[in-house]
Amino acid sequence: MGKFSSYDISLKSLADGKHTFDYLLETVFFEKIDSPEVRKGTVNAKVIVSKTNEKIEVDFFVKGSVLIPCTRCLEDMSLPVDVKEKLFVKFGEQFSEEGDNILVVPEESGVLNVAWFLYETIVLAIPIKHVHPAGDCNIAMIKKLRQHQVVVDDDILSVSEDAEEDENENETENDPRWDVLKNINDNN
Repeated sequence: MGKFSSYDISLKSLADGKHTFDYLLETVFFEKIDSPEVRKGTVNAKVIVSKTNEKIEVDFFVKGSVLIPCTRCLEDMSLPVDVKEKLFVKFGEQFSEEGDNILVVPEESGVLNVAWFLYETIVLAIPIKHVHPAGDCNIAMIKKLRQHQVVVDDDILSVSEDAEEDENENETENDPRWDVLKNINDNN
C-alpha cells in the first residue's frame, strides 16, 4: 500500500491517550482506490485513536459528498455522506479481522493503514438504490427505460406501448405441446 503511506498510523509508537488525525479525501484518493462505487468526491475524515494499556479504539468520522452513478439513469449524482464508525484494534502475530469491527495488527510493525477503512466507511454509507431527485435524471435514458419497462395491471404483465408493438409483430401461435398443461389444475 505504498501509494497510501500517508494514511499509516503507528499504533505501537503512540503514547496512551487520544490522538487525532485529519484527512481530506478528494478525487485523487478515489482514483487511487480504483473502485467503481465512488468516482469522485470531497470528504473530510477525522480519525481519533484512543489508546490505553488494555485496548485501542479507532473512531472514524466521515463527512462530505461523493459522486456516484444514479441507479436509474447511470449519470453521476452527488450524495452527501455523514458517518461515524468504531474499530477495535489489538496486536497479534499477523494481520487479521476477528469480526465486523475487531482488527488484529502485527505487533512487529504496529502500523495501521486507515485508507481502506475510510473508503469502506464511505461505501457502506451509500444506499443500495440511489437515484436523482424527481426530474433530474437523464431524459434520454429515462425514455429508453420506459420503452423496456414492464407494467403490472390487475396481475397481468404487459410491456409498455412501444415494446408492446414490437412484441405483437413477433407473436406466434401457442405451441400445442403446452396445451396439455393448461388444464393441469382441473385434474386435482
